[in-house]
Amino acid sequence: MTPKLFCSALGVLALLGGAITYVAHAREDDATENAVPVVTGQPMRFDGRTLFFRNLAEGPDSGKLAAVPVADPGAARRVGELHCDRFAAAHGTAICLRLKAGSLPAMTEMIVLDAKLRERHRKTLPGTPSRARVSPDGRFVNWTLFVTGDSYAATGFSTRTGLYEVGTGRLVKTIEELAVFVDGKRYFASDVNYWGITFAADGNRFYVTMASKGTTYLIEADYRAYRGTAIAKNVECPSLSPDGRRIAYKQKVSTGVWRLAVLDLATRQVSHPPDSRPVDDQPVWQGNNTLLYPLRNSSNTLDLWSVGLTTPAKLRVPQATSPSFG
Repeated sequence: MTPKLFCSALGVLALLGGAITYVAHAREDDATENAVPVVTGQPMRFDGRTLFFRNLAEGPDSGKLAAVPVADPGAARRVGELHCDRFAAAHGTAICLRLKAGSLPAMTEMIVLDAKLRERHRKTLPGTPSRARVSPDGRFVNWTLFVTGDSYAATGFSTRTGLYEVGTGRLVKTIEELAVFVDGKRYFASDVNYWGITFAADGNRFYVTMASKGTTYLIEADYRAYRGTAIAKNVECPSLSPDGRRIAYKQKVSTGVWRLAVLDLATRQVSHPPDSRPVDDQPVWQGNNTLLYPLRNSSNTLDLWSVGLTTPAKLRVPQATSPSFG
């Protein structure tokens, strides 16, 4: 439901060929909070020092791709013209998922972008945007879409996860043909769903959630061999740390409620960062010891938070979601 927020422009200044405005949100007590400076008309590209995200500040730029310096997330956010429902970037490659307006059934535009956010490839796929990632080497983009109509989906929807090889143009619309082994045996079931891929640095090994018969598994897979093995349970939306040692993920604690958890791949020990609030997204690593993730606030929108493996959570970017470093 759209929150009852209002926007007021407090000033327009010329700035490097763009414009800067301050978007202020008021609560029911009329107390103005979270003034968000927004700079428009600025070029955007990957430089290794920028945090990208979907801008959720109310106004004409809401839903567009925005950016702030990693070192100063409170700075005025640069907002471009690219509108995405999901965004991810790595190593000069980006993916933008965008629901196609007016499509019935729902269709999503999968757009592959280069380091200057210029379009390289576009494909229309069935479903609604859910998750997006780019492999650390920039060779693969992957996505998860909610789809309807699958006969085995008792809830009325299922997920479909696919891959695109940027260099070759090979499109894998769904990884449902992946050969998966559970407890040493090839697993077959009609209700299998996959979502939330995360790639290792070599671009070949990846991890993904598989759900079947009421259980979620963490699958470790080899892309070239197209084979995967279940290595843990109750793991959703995995995110591999840059050093390849840990998987951060959503751990289900009750029906419809998840919290952040971290799996050590060597010891299989599970730990919990010091933030027990419910999460419902795929976390993003900032280095090897900090996680970035969106949380819903009291105004029913999302803010980006960070938490260390042992240090407290901090609000990083208000009214923002779908973070990615570029």
